[in-house]
Amino acid sequence: MEAGVIARRGFILILSSPSGAGKTTLTRAVAADPKWGLDLSISVTTRQRRPSEIDGKHYQFIDREAFDALRSADNLLEWAEVHGNFYGTPRRPVEKVLGAGRDMIFDIDYQGTRQVRAKLADDVVTVFILPPSLAELRHRLERRAEDSPDTIEKRLANARLEIQRWSEYDYVIVNDDLDDAFRSLEGILIAERLKRARRTGLTTFVEGLLAEPD
Repeated sequence: MEAGVIARRGFILILSSPSGAGKTTLTRAVAADPKWGLDLSISVTTRQRRPSEIDGKHYQFIDREAFDALRSADNLLEWAEVHGNFYGTPRRPVEKVLGAGRDMIFDIDYQGTRQVRAKLADDVVTVFILPPSLAELRHRLERRAEDSPDTIEKRLANARLEIQRWSEYDYVIVNDDLDDAFRSLEGILIAERLKRARRTGLTTFVEGLLAEPD
């Protein structure tokens, strides 16, 4: 370990929001910024790949049989059914990253968040992303031009249910301006990395300070 670096255990940063509110954009932006050194959790899903998505980068696209096999073997840290499709997070890669003192960012819904918190409560930090209005949410979904009108209506109906879960999260960001939302997310990362309980090397560090001669 480099001199002056205090060892710590990694944590899971979870972003959730209704579809179109910005969680995926924010997740990709902060994960792509090398100064944060975040590992991006890649979920498995049974839904069809969108034209703009790359298998293994945005999701791992698998069939229902493969998904059921992972779930039955308890190899998913969380899983959920959303809009008739199944999503899940492989467990082992996450535990390896946290043990190495690195942080991992998740883009999952409230169902998955509950499951991860139940299993790894001390390692979880949760952020809910709200749209500035439902009218703006509709505009973003339509501008994305990746879903049919029926699917957009389904997503908007489901958004009302998801928004009701906002109070279950540690932090809430209203994504009216993407740059402002990104800066808020950076502030959360800074604060959480400085938490005493998470910095496993502090005791040794402080003992060393106190042992120094006057």
